[in-house]
Amino acid sequence: MTTDVWKDAVAYERFIGRWSREVAAQFVRWLPTQPGSTWLDFGCGSGALAQTILRHADPRLVVGCDESAGYVRHASEQTNDDRARFAVASVGDLPAVDGGFDACVSGLVLNFLPEPAAGVAALAARTRPGGTVAAYVWDYADGMQLLRVFWDAAVDLDPAARPLDEGVRFPVCQPEALRRLFQDAGLRDLEWRPIDVPTTFTSIDDYWRPFLGGQGPAPGYVAGLSAEHRERLRLAIQDRVPADGGGPIHMTARAWAIRGVVSRQVSVT
Repeated sequence: MTTDVWKDAVAYERFIGRWSREVAAQFVRWLPTQPGSTWLDFGCGSGALAQTILRHADPRLVVGCDESAGYVRHASEQTNDDRARFAVASVGDLPAVDGGFDACVSGLVLNFLPEPAAGVAALAARTRPGGTVAAYVWDYADGMQLLRVFWDAAVDLDPAARPLDEGVRFPVCQPEALRRLFQDAGLRDLEWRPIDVPTTFTSIDDYWRPFLGGQGPAPGYVAGLSAEHRERLRLAIQDRVPADGGGPIHMTARAWAIRGVVSRQVSVT
């Protein structure tokens, strides 16, 4: 049974959002878009990617959408820009503009879709011919160290937790799987790259506290543990983290980004 919860945008920001903003900045600068473009941000969450587009890409319009009304409300409240719009929407009813968006993007979302291929196809259908479809996901299997340490410790204590490990659950976290998704959607001129950002924690408590916020698979798993098991897990993680004499903990978070070009406008079936 999965334990994903996506309601509290503030808790998400403390957990992963603060790191995803750094990835978003590198991602947006990597995309071949022009000033004055129109953008769709699918799975906008707390608004990190949409706000990054507004800051770095000089767009004419950014439409952010998410299935979570709480996240959409937070993103709208935290984005003071007349070029931005936010809406509650799912894969089947994405916002549209006449002629298609110049760029349709998605950050840290594809893994969580029941059918990631349908998500990519829906983005392509909302993009104009010649426009860009792009996405990025965490490298849960290897490069997302803060989660790799967590799940390795959790599974050592409780082997039944292994199916909940994002590295096991989400095969679409490596470049080859992403390439196949985009290729099957009919996108051309595919390019992909890793994006690494430092994740430094001031102490083991700074690392551990966000796991108590309940947002996402790992915090959701922690929320379901007894107090005794939770403390055992915290101590097991403390033994694993690369701390320097009880000081800062230096880790790296890796995401894989991919982009492609729409050959022609398609419709979602």
